[in-house]
This record gives sequence, C-alpha cells and structure tokens, in this order.
Amino acid sequence: MWIPTLVLCVLSATGELPVTPPVPLEAPGPVLPADVPPPEVPATVLLRLTIDRAGEVSQVEVRQSAGVAFDRAAMNAALRWRFQPARRGTEAIDVRVDVPVTFVPPVHGHHIEPVADGAEPPGAAVGHGAGDARALGGATQAGAQHQGVPGGPAPAGTEASGATGQDAQAPPSFSTTVRGAAHAPPPVAVSDFHIPVGQLADVPRRSASDLMLLAPGVMLANHGGEGHAESIYIRGFDAGEGKDVELRLNGVPLNEVSHAHGHGYADTYFIIPELVESLRVTEGPYDPSQGDFGVAGTVEYQLGLARRGLTASLATGSFAARRLSLLWGPPEASDATFVGLLLRQGHGFGPNRSYSNAGAMAQVELRVGDESRLRLFGTSYGSRFASAGVVRETDVVDTRLPCATDADSQFFCSYDPNQGGAGQRHILSAELQSRLKNGGRFVQQGYVILRQTRIRDNFTGFLQDTTPPDGETQRGDNTEGYYRGSTVGLRGRYTPGLTLLGQPQPLELGYVARYDDVRTRSRRLRDRGGVPYATVFDNQVRTTNLGAYASLRVAPLSWLTLRGGVRLDTFLFGVDDHNRPVEDRDGPRLPDESLEAYGFFASPRASAEVRLTPRLTWLTSAGLGARSSDAAALSDAELAPYARVASGETGLGWRMDGPLSLEARGAFFATRVSQDFVFDEAVGRNQPVGASQRLGAFVSARGTLRNRVDVQASLAWARATLPVPGASAWKLWDGAVMPYIPELLGRVDASLRGTTRVAGQLVDWNVALGHSAIGPRPLPLDRYSAPVFLFDVGTRARWKAVELGLSVENLLDTRWRESEFNFVSNFRGPDAPPSLMATRHFTAGAPRTFMGTLTLHLDLQEDSP
Repeated sequence: MWIPTLVLCVLSATGELPVTPPVPLEAPGPVLPADVPPPEVPATVLLRLTIDRAGEVSQVEVRQSAGVAFDRAAMNAALRWRFQPARRGTEAIDVRVDVPVTFVPPVHGHHIEPVADGAEPPGAAVGHGAGDARALGGATQAGAQHQGVPGGPAPAGTEASGATGQDAQAPPSFSTTVRGAAHAPPPVAVSDFHIPVGQLADVPRRSASDLMLLAPGVMLANHGGEGHAESIYIRGFDAGEGKDVELRLNGVPLNEVSHAHGHGYADTYFIIPELVESLRVTEGPYDPSQGDFGVAGTVEYQLGLARRGLTASLATGSFAARRLSLLWGPPEASDATFVGLLLRQGHGFGPNRSYSNAGAMAQVELRVGDESRLRLFGTSYGSRFASAGVVRETDVVDTRLPCATDADSQFFCSYDPNQGGAGQRHILSAELQSRLKNGGRFVQQGYVILRQTRIRDNFTGFLQDTTPPDGETQRGDNTEGYYRGSTVGLRGRYTPGLTLLGQPQPLELGYVARYDDVRTRSRRLRDRGGVPYATVFDNQVRTTNLGAYASLRVAPLSWLTLRGGVRLDTFLFGVDDHNRPVEDRDGPRLPDESLEAYGFFASPRASAEVRLTPRLTWLTSAGLGARSSDAAALSDAELAPYARVASGETGLGWRMDGPLSLEARGAFFATRVSQDFVFDEAVGRNQPVGASQRLGAFVSARGTLRNRVDVQASLAWARATLPVPGASAWKLWDGAVMPYIPELLGRVDASLRGTTRVAGQLVDWNVALGHSAIGPRPLPLDRYSAPVFLFDVGTRARWKAVELGLSVENLLDTRWRESEFNFVSNFRGPDAPPSLMATRHFTAGAPRTFMGTLTLHLDLQEDSP
C-alpha cells in the first residue's frame, strides 16, 4: 500500500467558499497479470474517477487507453483507492478527477514499481499527472491550478507484476490539477434552477427544447411542425415562441427581434440534445444579468460532452423516422471540447408532416497562460419541414376532411398542404475567461449570428382576403412570414477581487452590446400554388441594444444574505418601411418610409435569503423586467414604449447531500405585466391585449442515489387574468381568465441504471420514464380543453462498446391535442358562406411512437503492447 499526499485548493468561479480537493488515504498500486509482459515504452492510462462524498471511488472511466490489460489493471487499482472527500467549506461534495496512471518499462531487469512525481526509480507504475476535478452539478469552471507535492510515508508492500523484492526508493504521490467550481452560483430566487441533465438524459425526448420540461411549470406546444419553434408556457405566461422568455446558448442570445412570426421568436431545434450538459432556468425577472424578453424568465443552455472518444448513434422508428448522431470528444481535452453532428428526417405521423434537418456543433477550449481559457464555439444548421396546421373539430366529427373516413385518419388530417417552413442558422462565438491575481474574474464574449427563416401557415381558411379583384373569390388566408438577419454582439462581466463583511466576490459588473440588421416581411399567399398576392408588412429593421448591470451580495449576519442590483437597457430602432401606400391625400408618393425611435428602462432586482437550518432556506425575491418593442409597430421619433413586468415570490428550499442527495423547493409568486399578448388567428401571431396579472405556486423535488437512481417531480399552478379596468393593482385574482394558459402542470422524470451479468459478461442497463400531466386550458368564449396525460418510456443495454436502446413516446397511444383554439374560420372553400360562430380548432399530438437505437462507443486509441 502507498499513501500519496494531495495538497490542493480551488476557489469557485462564483467566489463562494473555497473547494478543497480530495486527499488520498489509501492508494494501492496497479497489479499486472503474470501473463502480461511489461511495456517496452511508457504506457499511460488516463482515468476519470468519480469520488463521492464518502471518499469512495464510485465510478471509473477510461478516457485514454494504453491497451486492455493496462486499462484493467489501472481501473482495478483505482476502485480500491480511498480518499478524504472533497469539500466546499465544511460540506463534503462529489467530484470528478482525471488521473493518469503510467506504466514504465523495467530497467536492467528490475521489476515494475511505483514512481514518485519528479523521480523515476527503476521500472515504475504509478498514478500521476495533471487531472481535472469538477464537482458534480457545477455549470461553471474556475481556472486555478495548484500542483501536489510528494509526501507521506514510504510505501509498504507495493504490489507489482514480476516483483523481485526490491522496494521503491521514493514515496509516490499524485500531482493533480484541479479545475472547475463545484456548485453553480447560489440561486437568486427559489425559482432559479441550475439543472444538470445528468442521468435524466435517459428519458425520451424529441429535441433539446424538451429539456425545458425539467423546470417546474413549463409546457411546450407546437402547431407548426418538426422544425418550427415551440410555443412555451411558463409560470402562467403564454410566452409564444420566445416573446416572454429570454433564451441563450452558452451566453449567445437566441431571441430574434421583430421576427415576422412574432417578436422574440427563438428556435432551439438546432441544439444537439446529447451536448447539453446543464440548463439554468430563472423563472421571473430576479437576476440583474437577465435582459430583453426575460418577462417570464430566462433559459440558458450550457454545452459539454463528458464522454471522450467517438460515439456513433443510428436510430430508426415509426413513420420512417431516422436519426444519425456523431459525437467526438478528444481524449486529451476537457468536457468543453467536442464536435457533434446530427441528421434527422421522417415522414411524420400524418399528411403534411415530413421533416428533415442537419446540424453541426463544435467547441474547443484552449488555455491562454496559466489563468485564462479561450472557448471557441460554432454551429451551422439547416432545416425544412411541412406543417399540417389546424383543423376544425366539427369537420373531424362529420368526416369532412380530405382523408379516409376512419376516426384516426380524420384526426390526423390536414386542409392546406402549402404549410410549413425552412430555416438556417449559423453562429460563431469566442469567450475568454480570466482569473485575476487578486482573485477577481473577468469574462469577455463576442458572437456573430446569421439567420434566415420562412414559415407558412393558415389558421382561418378563406376569411381575410376582404378585397379580392372584381369578379374573383377569396384567394386564401395562407400567410408567409419571412425573416433574414445578422447579429453581432459583445457581452462581459467582471468580478473584482473584493471582500465585504467577510464574503468574497460580493460585486459583479456586466454589460451587453448587440446590433441586429434584419429584413422582416409578411405576405398573403393564394390557396392554389402558394403565389403571394398581398403584402401585410415589409420592413428593414436595425436595432442597437446597449445594457449594463451591477449586482451586490452581502451577508450582514451568518444566517442572512442580501442580494440586490439594477440593470439599465437602451434601444435605438431604425426602420425602413417598404410597404407604404403609393398614394395619399396629397397625391402620389413613394412606397418607402424611414423612421427612428429610442427607448430606455431601468430594472431593479433584489432578494433576501434566511438560513433557517443548515439545510432549510427561506428566500424572498422581487424584481422589475421589460420586453422591448416590436420595431414594426413604432412611429417616427417615438420614445419607444416597453412592456414592463413587476414580479415577487417567496418560498423555501431544502437540500440534503450524501450518497442519497435530495433537494426540494416550493414558492408562491405574483406577477403583473403592463402590456401582454394573446394569440390572434387573423394574423397568425400574438397581438396586444393590455395589462395582465398572475398568481401561482409550485413545488419541485429531485433525488439522486450515486449514479444509479435519478428522480425529479414537479407540480405548478398558475392563474392568469386580465384585470378589470380601474381595479386596484392588488386584486390579482379578479378579471377574465386569459386563454390557452393551463392552470395545472405536473411532470415526473425518472431514470434507473444498473449492471448485471449475462453469460458471464457485464452488461450496463437503464430504464427511464417521463410523464406529463396538463390540466384543462381555458379557451375563448368560456370553453376549456380536455386534460392531457402522457407517458414516455425508454430502455437501453450496453455490452462493451455496443449499446441497444428502445424508446416509446405516448406509451398509451392517447389521442391528444397539442394546441387548441376557439375562433371563426371557413375551410369549406372560397365560395362557401362563412359561419360567424366560433368553433374548436386543434393541432393533433403525436400518437404512440417507437424508436430503436444502435450506439457504438469508440475511443479510437491504439492498444499499446
């Protein structure tokens, strides 16, 4: 046995308590089988160890192979190692550590024995080198490095293959670099969730959008097909396709200003789900770093690939669905370095639902000196998809749709085949993270986005063409939204190395600078052939957003932490309107007109955290937020109006760490918005309806048991109303209920992993379940939709490098409606007299869907002799 010493200390990226890495207590050396010859040249096995809160090595993974025999010897030794666990302050935490184990050839016939760092006694095998320790669940990384030093007593009885009785001449030691903060920064509110995807990646999901369901009170719906952005319902808001939710990817904003399909449109289909390491979902405007569109909250995806080597996955399933993904993580690099490719296509589960898309994502993390890291990221994506659109419930019941007359064919049928869309997105980003000598931190990021979309949909059939040429009937209500734009931006934050009231890093300063130059246009299309016949709007928009924020955290008492900050945003709008009338009351004029507008707002945010017990916290938060104006609705020299939101919440959070980790949260919240939007079928997008208000509550819990069990459940209630004119702002219950927003949402995600022996071979397996419960959704004219209950299951088995999987979505084959509306339409034809009675319309949800997957896990490393 030999007991190395590890003398390391790392400060987290957020300036919280220092993280003390694990200290080896028992570390027996690796033992080669007698029939394995010693290496002719040094052979290094790079192991990734998961060291739990008890100091045990709970998981070992080979990141760089030196051959099967050496790999197994190193892994068997590592599983016997014991450590004093890593700690943040006095709290034990889980960490991952990369440890190289090097087998050195014998010299002059001597046996293989351990080598101390910096010395090479004759023939050695020892774990040493530069490792990478990261506390589990952390989404941020620190750049500090400290080298271990030899120490501890001389080894006694070190085992080695071919031993001759000669002992090592120097005590061995680990020399490990610890990099990365353990936990995410402390939440600014009870509803500020830092969600590591972890084992819940086993739950079947169609896209990265579905990962948002891991946050409580979130529902997704899609009326536009596989490739159209999801409609997001969160915290009692109908956030459309992004108008009330700020979405970011590794800090890069995804919301698109003045989009033809809706201001703030944000498509996340291009994100490869396997590359999403974690999400931060902040429900409500409580963090000063939250910017435009953060009315209901902010969702940020953080990317990373834990597994090194090549992973190739091929899936096929119902409705000719095919999916190919290739993921590669260089063995010598960190999780932040990866390349991913995803190809998807299928016929869809009914007429006019086909789709195909392809995307690539790549990122590399480079060290720039000892205290800085440069992260370069790029993605390219293209898609084309068809959309079935809405159908009238009465036509389904009366079998009037142009499909077979059986119930299923009618339920999944479509009126207008000229619906769907296409899109392209390209992103380049460079982020430099530096740790300053005084303990401060500076992050600087620049990005460029190129985006183009074209979306066609028809909600009303033949109603909107009120001025057809003389003698002609209505030409159709199909609407084409076209958007092409480019975005360049900078963002940064600076945390000076200050200490206030004994708390490190209490102050953070940040800024944003973003410029958008876009062409946004909406046109009506003929029912036959899809030829445009009228322009609704056609604008060239230039928007400059400059913002800055400051936040401060102080702890005047051991049980009380106060946080506060303010954010300032300015917007300058320039619009060239290309759809003005060619004649006014003064005579002929040009169809072009330009205008400029300016806007400014300040958003204070604050919270108070009371630590009731070491595990129980009471957190109260309040804040103001805002949504910028759609430039297409501005007038010249206007002081641009903004939709303002005032929100507050209070609740409890409880956490228990250990082999069994549990976390639970619950809160009540209230929100008031000065200008809200509701879907308008006449234009196919959300339109302003005035002020709105919300009351709500949620509870959520997640439990994990080592790397075996991971279960998360949540239940949320929210009531959204339009206040009575002239009523007190405190009467948040009164008023008409806002349509389309469900009051009750429940979600359960669970994954169970294990290992079994089949025919003498070890087989890893997992079983996962996802369940969504959606309460009745209010519709216009006092109608309600039916509740929805969906179950998804998945299972996988892996033997060596081969993995087989099967997933089933909508296990019970429920006939459910993904979106429901209530309005007037005429789909019987241009000559049919339109009914003026509103009726139910819906888009069908997917039936039971199977998907089988074959995955190969390859390390692409040559075996050493």
